[in-house]
Amino acid sequence: MPENQMYLKMKALLRNVVPDVELRYKAGLAEQINVLKAEKNAVILGHNYMEPALYHSIPDFVGDSLYLARMAAKTEKDIIVFCGVKFMAETAKILNPTKTVLLPAAKAGCSLAESITAEDVRNLRKRFPGVPVVTYVNTYADVKAESDVCCTSGNAVAVVESLKSDTIIFLPDEYLAGNIARETGKHIIFPTLGAKGLEFDTSLDYQMVGWRGRCEVHEKFTVADIRSVREQFPDVVILSHPECSPEVVAASDFSGSTTAMIRYVEQSNAPHFLLLTECAMGDNIIAANPEKPMLRLCSVRCPHMNQITLEDTLKSLQLNQYVIEVPEPVRLRALKAVERMIAIS
Repeated sequence: MPENQMYLKMKALLRNVVPDVELRYKAGLAEQINVLKAEKNAVILGHNYMEPALYHSIPDFVGDSLYLARMAAKTEKDIIVFCGVKFMAETAKILNPTKTVLLPAAKAGCSLAESITAEDVRNLRKRFPGVPVVTYVNTYADVKAESDVCCTSGNAVAVVESLKSDTIIFLPDEYLAGNIARETGKHIIFPTLGAKGLEFDTSLDYQMVGWRGRCEVHEKFTVADIRSVREQFPDVVILSHPECSPEVVAASDFSGSTTAMIRYVEQSNAPHFLLLTECAMGDNIIAANPEKPMLRLCSVRCPHMNQITLEDTLKSLQLNQYVIEVPEPVRLRALKAVERMIAIS
């Protein structure tokens, strides 16, 4: 696609979201990327949290973690460029050991992924022997390797229910676990690390064991935010991601994965919408659905997702950087958990 055509395509979608001078510059980058992508037989996967100029120009597939994992598993391309964060690129490598997987940023981490280690999972297994471990996909490969099955926010309840176990260990998102416990009618405990290892009140009845990991974006949204917005816009429909606190989810009108939220907005004719999730996704929905009246709470952005840029994506393809590697013994064990997640969904 000639550069001018790319600019016109992006302008049609983003003229009310991105300033024109920036659109012209980014259209040039996008065209270079698409040419190089074809030359190198690469596929580009873009998460819903990517900034609009990238999201609406270069990815072959866009979506949430589960959808992109499926697309990664199916691709026949030689190179996978993952415009997301490190754990997502690792998942693509787990599914495609013979492919080159590139992450455009040297360090695009995740507060959830960094909240737990493989040793933590092993310690939990010792403390709760025989209890199956469900691990949120927002974790690194070595943690997945210690797990029985992975899940995303979109299929977490289905994964938990599929195990048909009296007790479940669910890691590492405290809020997602709390929301799943509420939805499935389970009582959840959160062990703490004490002098004698993992400790909790043994007199409590519980069916889920959680962990105190949180998303640094979603934990910032509060019930006070919702109350304030409803006072100004009484007819607003509020959609929250399940990584928000159970109190925020309970005060919302709908809670679901990023894909579920997008589908809800597309199918609803509410007078106003407010998405409680990474703000770039709101920009992307506005671009694709300009007739939808979207409100914004954008004081908190994901510092990790924001590291993925068109400039660095171009450089990643030009230089074959940054290559994601997963040690084969870890990959094989993690693969079982990831494949079970995909099969259940």
